[in-house]
Amino acid sequence: MTATKKGPWTILSRQDVYENPWIRLTHHEVLTPAQTPGIYGLVHYKNLAIGVVPVDAEGHTYLVGQYRFPLDAYSWEIPEGGGAHGVDPLDSAARELREETGLTARHWRKILEADLSNSVSDERAVAYLAWGLTPGESEPEATEELAVRRVPLVEAFRMVEAGEIRDALSVLSLQAVRILRMEGKLDLSE
Repeated sequence: MTATKKGPWTILSRQDVYENPWIRLTHHEVLTPAQTPGIYGLVHYKNLAIGVVPVDAEGHTYLVGQYRFPLDAYSWEIPEGGGAHGVDPLDSAARELREETGLTARHWRKILEADLSNSVSDERAVAYLAWGLTPGESEPEATEELAVRRVPLVEAFRMVEAGEIRDALSVLSLQAVRILRMEGKLDLSE
C-alpha cells in the first residue's frame, strides 16, 4: 500500500482484522500528526444509528429497556436501532418505533445528527421526535428481549440527570427535546 494522507495523519498500512454484518474493524499503521509512528484502530459501522423520542398527547414518552451485552447491564433507552445506508433515515425510524413499541406516528421532526464515538468509530446517528401516536403490536427482533415503559417527559429528563439513562443516543436526543421544550419550541399540535 502506498502511504496516503488522512488529514494530518499518514496511513502506512491498513488491514481489516474482523468483520460481521454490522461492523468492520480495521487496524492502521500510521504516522501521527507529530510524524511519530503509531497505530489506529477504526470500527466502521455498516448502518446508521437511528433514535426516536415518541411523545404522546399527555406529554409522556416511551422508553425501551433491555440487557446490553457489551456492558453486561440493563439499559433504559429511547426506541433505537440501525438503519441501512441508502434508506431514508425517517423510514428506518418509523420501523424501529413500530418494532420496539408498537407505536406509529403521524408527525415527525428531525432533532439530532451526531457522531457517537468519533475517536474510535465512524458511527453516525440521526434522531427524531415523533408525535400523533397510535398504539399497535410491537415486533422485536429475535436478539431483543424488551420492556416498554411510558413515563412523563420530565421523568425521562430526570433519569438522564441521575445517570439512569446513559445510552449516548438516548441522552443526546432527550436533551435535544428538553432544550426545545425550555425554548418553547416543542410544538406537538396535530
